[in-house]
Amino acid sequence: MRPVTIYAEATPNPSTMKFVADVMLISDGNTAEFLSQQSAKGHCSLAEALFNFPFVQGVFIASNFITITKSEALQWEYISNELQAFVVDWVKKNDVIVEKVPSLVEVSCDVSEEQSTKTTMIEAPVIKTETDQMIVNLLDEYVAPAVASDGGAISFQSFDEITGTVTVVLKGACSGCPSSTATLKGGIESLLKSHMPEIQEVVALAD
Repeated sequence: MRPVTIYAEATPNPSTMKFVADVMLISDGNTAEFLSQQSAKGHCSLAEALFNFPFVQGVFIASNFITITKSEALQWEYISNELQAFVVDWVKKNDVIVEKVPSLVEVSCDVSEEQSTKTTMIEAPVIKTETDQMIVNLLDEYVAPAVASDGGAISFQSFDEITGTVTVVLKGACSGCPSSTATLKGGIESLLKSHMPEIQEVVALAD
């Protein structure tokens, strides 16, 4: 087994906890998010195993950290040590954590007045224009590092030239975070508008 150290870190989203390792868990700038055990099958055995904990509702992996989303049934003080020990043991025994990076992005969407949710799979974006690439560059340079430090990720999905609307995908701790809407509007939208006047609005795909 390889030596591994992992520590737990709170995020702005009270439903998520970030577990940071001293080894890389996924390479080449990739990320992997799973909102169900079924979606993890064939892609990440660790995520699939984590869903065996009844309180785990989401697993997000990027660079050297795993962000786990829990249900409201239990507080972190009762489960964080157990999850940390489980992840440490798994990473020590397995050099490859994400066996296959998913080609589709899974997002959760409200489907009823009772706020129940379902998951939807979407295709990875295709950068079609120079404007698309400029938006991607701005997100990568100014936004992504801060979002990653909070245990999440943001990625470009599309730009509507007619309405000036940029659609992004929020993952990990940022998905469902109470403060994500304020960050999206007050921070990211303002940043993109200041660099590119043609942008009128920024929305999240899961909204």
